[in-house]
Amino acid sequence: MEAIGIEKYVKCAGEKAVAQIQQAARPLLGLHVLHVNSTFHGGGVAGMLHSLVPLMNDVGINADWNLLYGDPALFEVTKKLHNALQGEEVEICPREWETYLAVNETFSRYSPIFHDVVVVHDPQPLPMIRYRQKEGPWVWRCHIDISSPFEPVWDVLKLFILRYDTTVVSTEGFRRADLPVHAHVIAPAIDPFSEINRELSQKELEGKLAEHGISSKKPLIVQVSRFDKWKDPLGVLEVFRKVKEEVDCQLVLMGNMAADDPEGARMFEQVFSKAQELTDVKLIAQTDALLVNALQRVASVVLQLSLREGFALTVSEALWKGTPVVATDVGGIPLQVLEGKTGFLVAPRDYDGAAERVVQILKDPDLGRELGEAGRKHVREHFLITRLLLDWLRLLAEVV
Repeated sequence: MEAIGIEKYVKCAGEKAVAQIQQAARPLLGLHVLHVNSTFHGGGVAGMLHSLVPLMNDVGINADWNLLYGDPALFEVTKKLHNALQGEEVEICPREWETYLAVNETFSRYSPIFHDVVVVHDPQPLPMIRYRQKEGPWVWRCHIDISSPFEPVWDVLKLFILRYDTTVVSTEGFRRADLPVHAHVIAPAIDPFSEINRELSQKELEGKLAEHGISSKKPLIVQVSRFDKWKDPLGVLEVFRKVKEEVDCQLVLMGNMAADDPEGARMFEQVFSKAQELTDVKLIAQTDALLVNALQRVASVVLQLSLREGFALTVSEALWKGTPVVATDVGGIPLQVLEGKTGFLVAPRDYDGAAERVVQILKDPDLGRELGEAGRKHVREHFLITRLLLDWLRLLAEVV
């Protein structure tokens, strides 16, 4: 009989991890927890919630997940907020602030919130706490790099954060000395049984690649990220151009258009234009978990050349599949890419350095296998959904 629920994770995380989860959940049986974010797909937050919420329910928590309803006007504002939190100087006019607050007020006042704990993810639904009578603890989970935000915007958002009982960030480097609300550090994690990470049969693997005309005759370089300037897709093309001068290879840049990211289409147009100057480049703009899975498995190297980054679960996804990663030394990436052990780190926009490391791996397949094997072990020990669930159960026990 095939195990379901938390028991199936014994295969990858071990019996001890599953037993710890059951023990941590016992004092919380029946607790009502609500997660709120702004999109059902299109990024790491939604991906984690797709697994975390059912697992919480499986171990006895009554967990729900609501989406902040938004329109293009709202998401134009919240994208600016996202950029500002990552350090970009943006101007948000009074009308935009009014739009942001009005949507949150309507959502908060009319949503069925009867839960013991409310967990609000990222800046989109952050102000909803202002319009609701609190009946229990509220937690703000920030998945963004807030180590050096644009201060005028941060000062406004901080007024809402002060209403929360606690916050959660992805790395120690994202703690803010100027924020008196306590910050827990909980690193994101992957679900090894999700569509994006589960084992694929050879037929599934070959079928997905054939569906998109991806050849296995040349080494494959892959970056999977939203078409977002912070992911530096134009820089990926520049690295590929340099690598192509030394090794005959191919590049796939795959990203989706998340509903809450109005800049995605504009970024894609820029990438598409530059890609026309190169050969053996394929751009894929869609949501297809099995295709991501297949690409990360067959790639010789996975890139993650972010300029700023909250965590980049695509790195752990690739490492879990035994694929070496060349990435920038930003945000939560160095927690996953251990220099010279599971991959290589370079500075943002160091395209020469990134190309050199990619060429090194392409010319030495044994090195690639060694990095990939170490990467899979590292993810197993630190970045599986079982560890994430346990961290959340311990946090809930503390706040209630």
